[in-house]
Amino acid sequence: MTDLLLRDARLWGRDGRTDVLVKDGRIAALGDSLEAEGAQVEDLDGAVVVPGLVDSHAHVDKTLWGGPWVPRTAGPGLAAAIAYGRDRRAEFGVPNPDFITALLTNMVASGTTHARSHVDIDPGIGIGAVDAVLEGVLRLEGRIDVELVAFPQTGILVSPGTAELLEEALKAGVKSIGGIDPAGFDLDAETHLDLVFALAAQYGAEIDIHLHDGGDLGIREFDLIIERTRALGYAGKVVISHAFALCDADDATRERLIADLAELRIGLTSVAPKKILPLRELDAAGVTMGIGNDGVRDLWSPYGTGDMLQRTQWFARNAGFSRDSDIELALEAATFGGARLLKIDGYGLAVGDTADLVAVPGRTPSEAVLEHRPRTLVVKNGRVVARNGSLV
Repeated sequence: MTDLLLRDARLWGRDGRTDVLVKDGRIAALGDSLEAEGAQVEDLDGAVVVPGLVDSHAHVDKTLWGGPWVPRTAGPGLAAAIAYGRDRRAEFGVPNPDFITALLTNMVASGTTHARSHVDIDPGIGIGAVDAVLEGVLRLEGRIDVELVAFPQTGILVSPGTAELLEEALKAGVKSIGGIDPAGFDLDAETHLDLVFALAAQYGAEIDIHLHDGGDLGIREFDLIIERTRALGYAGKVVISHAFALCDADDATRERLIADLAELRIGLTSVAPKKILPLRELDAAGVTMGIGNDGVRDLWSPYGTGDMLQRTQWFARNAGFSRDSDIELALEAATFGGARLLKIDGYGLAVGDTADLVAVPGRTPSEAVLEHRPRTLVVKNGRVVARNGSLV
């Protein structure tokens, strides 16, 4: 592998400008006027450099990116959206490796180096979405790492046969298992969670549960997840996605739940909706939160591009963040937070870390997030994979 020398970088967390030398896929040196004979030299002209962006909650299997524009006509509510996506996906050939590849391409060009994608598992498509996403990832030839979650979008108990398919996906090598609104959608929280935790324990999988349920119902589901995580020794292996009930809880309940999450190292993810998780409180308590794009231009929603800086801006805006320190806290969730959730080894900007790097035009990290201009350079494992918003 040819050495890479990045000149004139504003490295996040380091004062002034610096050069970055990459050898054998890792950051080898930081400093002024570095030299490396035979290295590929890239002048960043003062661009901000952050670690590779981490999309910790995606649904790339559902995307229509690069395909037809489909006006959304689903009825209101979660159940109607689920039924709409299930009933119309075959009409558009979803999941489609071509659409998935197109979306992953845009994600890479925008600086995402790692993603966790939930993939639909249900009797209508079996585990076919797993193969479709893996095909898309293969076509990107190492430009992005994608971890899969076997996700029961249509429920488990209300969708007979799904439990067996989830197990089939885990047997096929999927490393995480999901769940969805155990009470509000699947109608039996205890049985749903017992099944998910049992399959996870049997196959050594991690858990990432969609929890849209709000109010007292969602708080009760939080408690059930916490209870099982503690009883079954699953600390550090559970993520709750969306987690809207945390926003609905009164102060005392929210503080109690956050303390439990911190104790058991249960992570959270947000896709930057209007109901925003309390990131400042979570960070102060030591709870890890990641940010994700969720579905991008699919039968659920026409929104999104796969750009994690754009999504980070959405989170910061919806959270009411205006101080640089808060905007950078949101950026931390889209980088280091996601890396902790996905347990990415060697992630960061220090000497010795893997050279997964993104150079973004801007004078400060906050400016880079809020303008989210085309990325100057994207580096994956020490290799330039995108330049000026396009793959190379």
